[in-house]
Amino acid sequence: MDDDMDDHPEPRDGAVVLGAGVAGLLAARVLAERFDRVTVVERDELPDSGPAFRPGVPQSRHAHVLWSKGVDLIEDLLPGTTARLLAGGAVLLDLPRDFLWLSPADWFLPVHGARALLGSRELLDRTLRGQVLRDARIRVRARCTATGLVAAADGRSVAGVELRSGERLPARLVVDATGRTSRAPDWLDALGHPVPATTRYDSRLGYSSRYYAVPPDPARRWRGMYVQGRPDSPRGGVLVPLDGDRWLATLIGNGDHAPPTAQEEFLGFARSLRSPALHDALRDAQPLSSPVGFRNTANERRHYERLEHAPDGFLVLGDAACRFNPVYGHGMTVAALAADALRGELRTLSPREVPGAVRRIQRSTAAAAETAWQIATSEDRRYPQTDGPPPDRTTRIMQRYMSRVIVGANADPAVAARFFGVLSLSATPDTLLGPATMLRVLSRWRRPASPHTTPYPAHHGPPGG
Repeated sequence: MDDDMDDHPEPRDGAVVLGAGVAGLLAARVLAERFDRVTVVERDELPDSGPAFRPGVPQSRHAHVLWSKGVDLIEDLLPGTTARLLAGGAVLLDLPRDFLWLSPADWFLPVHGARALLGSRELLDRTLRGQVLRDARIRVRARCTATGLVAAADGRSVAGVELRSGERLPARLVVDATGRTSRAPDWLDALGHPVPATTRYDSRLGYSSRYYAVPPDPARRWRGMYVQGRPDSPRGGVLVPLDGDRWLATLIGNGDHAPPTAQEEFLGFARSLRSPALHDALRDAQPLSSPVGFRNTANERRHYERLEHAPDGFLVLGDAACRFNPVYGHGMTVAALAADALRGELRTLSPREVPGAVRRIQRSTAAAAETAWQIATSEDRRYPQTDGPPPDRTTRIMQRYMSRVIVGANADPAVAARFFGVLSLSATPDTLLGPATMLRVLSRWRRPASPHTTPYPAHHGPPGG
């Protein structure tokens, strides 16, 4: 009997990845180093004609950043990717040097912090997909939906996935990287396996984004802009350059301050930020689209790494395991860190050994998200409307110290370099706790500026000036 038709298909030396986003594509690239065949199952259509929006990545129409750590890891996995992205119109900038950046304390000086790649998510996804599919062992099945896991004959292992068409894809390893739409807990429950506990923090942050044509201005001395909000002024906005000579303006607000999606209200919200800089930059720019909102921004961690009796042959990665408030820009870089951790775990395993090692692999890939999780949840818990367990005493102490770190980073290039090293996930938070850093931080302490007294920084001048 054909394996695809058997009630308990015998897995061949192949792997199946669910989801063709960043996490899924990078996982497929890594798995191809160990498996003869890797099939990526994606429910969306994946057009070859050029970068295009797809429903499975609704956050793609809002500002994205790929921090330096993610850039380096992807380049190591897929050499030449950075050059292809830059040729497609993405830019590699130094933040905050190339930005007008108003932190919760004050404007950053134009100093070296960390590199970041900025471009449309559509360009990034299409470029990654093209790079990954250069490997003949990897194929993508688009417009194809997985509806459940297939149990092996022993009842303890996963041996493949079932598709909506009724077809079964046998595999030694199934990786769920479907992101926010993951149904993995339901699938595990249906097979009689335990489902993971979930930790969730939701600051009720909202986005509203709009594309603009970049207005010509040879005197402009910045490439992008970020006006951050804070608990006493929970509105912000970011302006990033994109391929196609465009700006993407993303307005940000928490709770009742969620930004509007009506065209006539967009600039008014920008005018209400702590600084008029973003409003003034957009005031005479030509809009290329209507505003689009996004509200699904909670931090949510499904603790697959804690399951003691998880089935062999099933791994969960990316947003399906741990997703973050996107305002910190960590999702794609964490996907690259998880792929790197997966690569390290697979290096000494044969395909037959991989299914039995998934619990160890799950713990390793979950650890790759730890720093980003600490940053996002600690900062979000500053806002009184955040849903989730309140900050404990240790978290409150660290929040107060981090407020001082930001003040120090605004004025001290050495502190700024360390702060952005952590923010870019190139360094651990312990970097900011060394004696030398703490002395520099505490010597720079002062109260942050009032939310209504933030003039343009003298080193950059006003937008357009």
